[in-house]
Amino acid sequence: MVVGAFPMAKLLYLGIRQISKPLANRIKEAARRSEFFKTYICLPPAQLYHWVEMRTKMRIMGFRGTVIKPLNEAAAADLGAELLGEATIFIVGGGCMVLEYWRHQTNQRHKEEEQRAAWDAMQDEVGRLALAFEALQAQMQATPPPGALEELREQMQEVRAQLCARDGDAPSAPQAVSSSQAVSTSEK
Repeated sequence: MVVGAFPMAKLLYLGIRQISKPLANRIKEAARRSEFFKTYICLPPAQLYHWVEMRTKMRIMGFRGTVIKPLNEAAAADLGAELLGEATIFIVGGGCMVLEYWRHQTNQRHKEEEQRAAWDAMQDEVGRLALAFEALQAQMQATPPPGALEELREQMQEVRAQLCARDGDAPSAPQAVSSSQAVSTSEK
């Protein structure tokens, strides 16, 4: 069984996505340990997510206008760290998709350029062949038809006969035949 070439770009993207999971876990741990990271990066998205989630659930259940209490700091920090980790994985995966799309578009563009170049080369060849065909047609039209050659032979024989009659000696039959054959072979 013959296997085609494995695309290295896809393998690289898969490796990057697999590396992003431990990276996301490290970011989660750093968010839980660092006070600055927890306060300014993890807590605001976690509180917003909690507010939207609870608001949606309350509306679905039919409770309107109820006040939603914010999460405590520890739960918000955990939720924020989870959101940040998932966002990291999502961003890495989305980046891989964008890179794959860009690579595919580049390959497609190269194929189209190659096809366009081949098409232009074929059009040039067709144009060159059309010019050669027109030149051959012009040569064919410039060449006298076969009947015209016979007329010229007859006229040459008449002129020879007249010259020989004026000079007083008649040409012999073999000379007339050989000279007409020489004319016909030189014309071919």
